Amino acid sequence: MSEPVTAASALVRVEYHAFHLADIGQHRQPPFRPENGLIFSRPGLAVVLVGASSGVVNVQVQVYEQPVTSPDTTGWDEVVDHSIESVSGQMQVAAMMDDPPDLPLLTPFGPGHYRVRVHARGRDRGYDAVAFEPAEDYLLQIWPATPEKDTVHQHTDQCGQNWRSSATSAPEPSAPPAAAPAWEQQARARLKRASTQPNNN
Repeated sequence: MSEPVTAASALVRVEYHAFHLADIGQHRQPPFRPENGLIFSRPGLAVVLVGASSGVVNVQVQVYEQPVTSPDTTGWDEVVDHSIESVSGQMQVAAMMDDPPDLPLLTPFGPGHYRVRVHARGRDRGYDAVAFEPAEDYLLQIWPATPEKDTVHQHTDQCGQNWRSSATSAPEPSAPPAAAPAWEQQARARLKRASTQPNNN
């Protein structure tokens, strides 16, 4: 395996069972469909699911120029490859309600598509608790790559099983209602004007 172009680790604050991989200024969460039990995304933002409801977790980042072809699942509870898209090329690990941790840029090769391999362990230790001390570890390996379906290398913790079950039982997000045709909007506007005019009789 090639050496990472950059690597670092830090404590990351989590809220609502998650931390983000986010382009600067991107905060709108995608529809909540945790189908692989670990990560889901939209362009500009990805959500990594953790066991603790809030607190801190250990996060290590490794950024590569070439794909990391041989996953090492030893010692990890969950390992999933997921495709993400950086709109600005400035994607970083982000806390929802705190300053970004001191970790390197995840997308140093510019805007576009990347593949992130998320490793997780310890999510069952203090599930739904407040983690004043880190009990969970995450390793993010990321490299430029065309979009692909998720690849699951390891699924063993109960936390992930709970998220996957919630995704399969939840209804599909509904599309917003279509806008009324222009003629219908104009007719409604005329009716509204007519109803508010004073009656001269």
